[in-house]
Amino acid sequence: MPCRLPRKPVARFNACVMNLRTSPRWGGLVSRHLTVLTYTGRRSGRTFSIPVGYRRTGDIVVIGSQMPDAKLWWRNFLGEGGPVSVELDGTDRTGHAVTRRDAKGRVTVTVTLDR
Repeated sequence: MPCRLPRKPVARFNACVMNLRTSPRWGGLVSRHLTVLTYTGRRSGRTFSIPVGYRRTGDIVVIGSQMPDAKLWWRNFLGEGGPVSVELDGTDRTGHAVTRRDAKGRVTVTVTLDR
């Protein structure tokens, strides 16, 4: 069974990151490297929004999951993947996310943005 991170401290940390993204002083810098990923849970049907680090090239957004065995969100995009929304340049963009895990256990979620 994978080790899971405690929910309350993670929720507090995520709230701080979300506030930094919108701060007048730090928002521009933080938003260049962090975005908000919104998705619907595969089992629960609930909508979640989480801050994630990303790299973007054109219509492709790549998100790496640090400590993937302690997190569950990326599992929603295993197999054929699923729909997501990503906040980029102050606008929500929709797309399709697919998770890949390499031989070393690293997890990458690739989002292909809708045109």
